[in-house]
Amino acid sequence: MSKQIMDEAGIRRALTRMSYEIVERNQGTENLVLIGIKTRGWYLAQRIGDRLAKIEDSQLPVLSLDISAYRDDLSQEEKAKAIASFDTSFDLTGKTVILVDDVLYTGRTIRAALDAIMDHGRPDKIALAVLIDRGHRELPIRPDFIGKNIPTAASEDVQVQVSEIDGIDAVKISEA
Repeated sequence: MSKQIMDEAGIRRALTRMSYEIVERNQGTENLVLIGIKTRGWYLAQRIGDRLAKIEDSQLPVLSLDISAYRDDLSQEEKAKAIASFDTSFDLTGKTVILVDDVLYTGRTIRAALDAIMDHGRPDKIALAVLIDRGHRELPIRPDFIGKNIPTAASEDVQVQVSEIDGIDAVKISEA
């Protein structure tokens, strides 16, 4: 049995607030690049990019990042089979990167994403934006922009649904 903790309106409000916080903290959007971790982080990054374009009247680069080849829970054989997709023609050197993901849990996904980003340039700064921070960190990683903090038990599972994939925008918690 699952319990819905955010609906479409709640997600929309959280992303809008996060977008304003990004503008405020960076004093605009100049030199910003959004990178969404596939799959749901990519769609959230696109939505934040759309909001930032409206707020600041300028379009930002929004890139997707597949971290499969950088995960520490895959064997070397599995990593070799993983297809990493990242626009290598885009140089991140000197940019401020806003890394976007749906749920922050142990921090291992973010560590893998940081490795992938650093393989494609040396940004001046990397900030982390997550829709849900559920705690239980295994690595010293913290988000800079948070949609919602949701304290969870390790036995619970947090599912973010986005309309682009799931046909609905929602965040649910269920027993794993």
